[in-house]
Amino acid sequence: SIYFAARIIKLHKYLITKQKETIISKQIVRSGTSIGANIHEAQYAQGKKDFVSKLEIALKEASETGYWLELLYRTKYIDEQTHKTLSAKCTSLRAMLIASCRTAKENAK
Repeated sequence: SIYFAARIIKLHKYLITKQKETIISKQIVRSGTSIGANIHEAQYAQGKKDFVSKLEIALKEASETGYWLELLYRTKYIDEQTHKTLSAKCTSLRAMLIASCRTAKENAK
């Protein structure tokens, strides 16, 4: 997640300096960096319920980030290769978070 966040920060810099895009870039940098922050926070959760809650927030942020990536691509702010690469990483994070949430919920029973 930290690698993905670093890529999103680089994308943000590119969007504001080269593309002069400030609206979507602010949104994607918030959601894209929030994924890892919530995963990190989950590691120090106060119990299973708090742990799952943090991972679910990270999952929502990953979903939002996927939306912004798609919008950036459809509006031609990013090229196809950038979109494919970042979307694949975002999808992998979502899959990991879904599996982690499912496992944590089952173990909490």
